[in-house]
Amino acid sequence: MQAIKPNGLPMLIGSLPLEDHKKGLEWVFKYSPYIPLWVQLPKRPFEGMISQFMDSLPGYTFKSGKEFIDTATPVFQEEMVSFYEEYMGIVEGKIDIKDSRFKLNRQRAAGFYHLVDRLSQMNNLDNVSAIKGQITGPITFATAVKDADGRAIFYDLQLRDMAIKHLTMLSAYQVSILSQFNKPVIIFLDEPALAGFGSSEFISISREDVLSAFSEIIDYLHTKNVLVGIHVCANTDWSLVFDSGADILSFDAYSYFDKLVLFKDKLKDFLTQGKFIAWGIVPTNANYIEKETFDNLYTKFMTQLNTMEEQTGISTSQIITNTFITPSCGAGSLNIELAQKVLSITHDMYKAVLKI
Repeated sequence: MQAIKPNGLPMLIGSLPLEDHKKGLEWVFKYSPYIPLWVQLPKRPFEGMISQFMDSLPGYTFKSGKEFIDTATPVFQEEMVSFYEEYMGIVEGKIDIKDSRFKLNRQRAAGFYHLVDRLSQMNNLDNVSAIKGQITGPITFATAVKDADGRAIFYDLQLRDMAIKHLTMLSAYQVSILSQFNKPVIIFLDEPALAGFGSSEFISISREDVLSAFSEIIDYLHTKNVLVGIHVCANTDWSLVFDSGADILSFDAYSYFDKLVLFKDKLKDFLTQGKFIAWGIVPTNANYIEKETFDNLYTKFMTQLNTMEEQTGISTSQIITNTFITPSCGAGSLNIELAQKVLSITHDMYKAVLKI
């Protein structure tokens, strides 16, 4: 795995409330120049976190304003066979992923190609510590995507398997392109649905189902020398993230720090292994960020940092070494003024942490 020491580096989650990708990149390189990422603009058609990665699945159908997987189409079986043949060809090194069906759609993932163009045009990347890509996580994706009958594809073993392999390859495609810049690559799995694990809605999803889905993607990306993060923007059973094989745990520290430190033994093991925390101390809830100040958030962060030292026995200096400072979630649902406030405070937190 490529070495990186975050030391509080600012890192963004992904979504912004803009409609112009060039403007989005201006924000990225102003507030998170050390770990640039491609941005998702949900105000644009098909840039929602599900739609963005859906269209190359076998059976993809857009009808009456809805997207779903239709297994009853005459060509579905043929598409499925082609899907698996191409997947195996890439895994076995017989097909170049850059020329495959798993290329990110230029319309739906325009932010990715804008980032690549921007990095290609830069004279040097000396200030860049890593480059971040992202994908919707397998639990969120496969429980949100429906078949023609409105049933989540997660509950169909064949469709679930395809979805996991599909997300694996879409992630690997990002890695194949971003690796050209000779910087560590970070891929995040965004998993808001994991907050529902154990609830009545997901009662039939087992712990083994979740960990199996994660491990298939993470294990493959690790063969590509990639750091993998899992982002959950609410509370969950954090042992799922700790046990997933992920390198970075990304969480809403503003609202759920007290829930995370309940897993103090696993947290200690995680950090002792040299893994990382993406500390979402800057809230992206409009009601919270509107009233918050940098000083309040910095005080809150320092209190949390000291608590983590007490709970794990790991020094604050070592914790900071293994910490990225982030917003609690994407800023795509905020207005422009509040989104800029989130990004600005995130960057200012990094500058303050440097002085600790």
